[in-house]
Amino acid sequence: MADHRVHLADGAATLSWGRSLADHLRPGDLIVLTGDLGAGKTTLTRGLGEGLGVRGAVTSPTFVIARLHPAGDRGVGLLHVDAYRLASASEIDDLDLDLAGAVTVVEWGAGRVEHLAESHLQIALVPAGDGREATLTGHGSRWDDASLAALASPDAL
Repeated sequence: MADHRVHLADGAATLSWGRSLADHLRPGDLIVLTGDLGAGKTTLTRGLGEGLGVRGAVTSPTFVIARLHPAGDRGVGLLHVDAYRLASASEIDDLDLDLAGAVTVVEWGAGRVEHLAESHLQIALVPAGDGREATLTGHGSRWDDASLAALASPDAL
């Protein structure tokens, strides 16, 4: 399976792309975000929350580690996790996260959360010119080449 890339010109484009990604997500989906500080992980998650129509402002859960944003009109909640301060997969397990009832987004989760779901989508955000580039990598049957191509298409922006 090939990686798919999306160029995001700025924070507004990242937010907008997050809103469009939400149309392709369903409860139980696990998204693992990677990227340095300031790469746009929380901005992308805020866009996902807006697209899902969740209640409450989406902010970084750095200090609370995990925050559940209840479902709004669309009926899909958002579980937003920041694994930066967690050292291992066992610490993730100790959180007793319920992934089945919401879309779960984990910042800083690479190497720590992949065991939580049969399939997951990894999105790596890196600086590119004045904006950033998002690289989408699917793992498992949920994220085939066709679904990744749809997420990365210019129509999704």
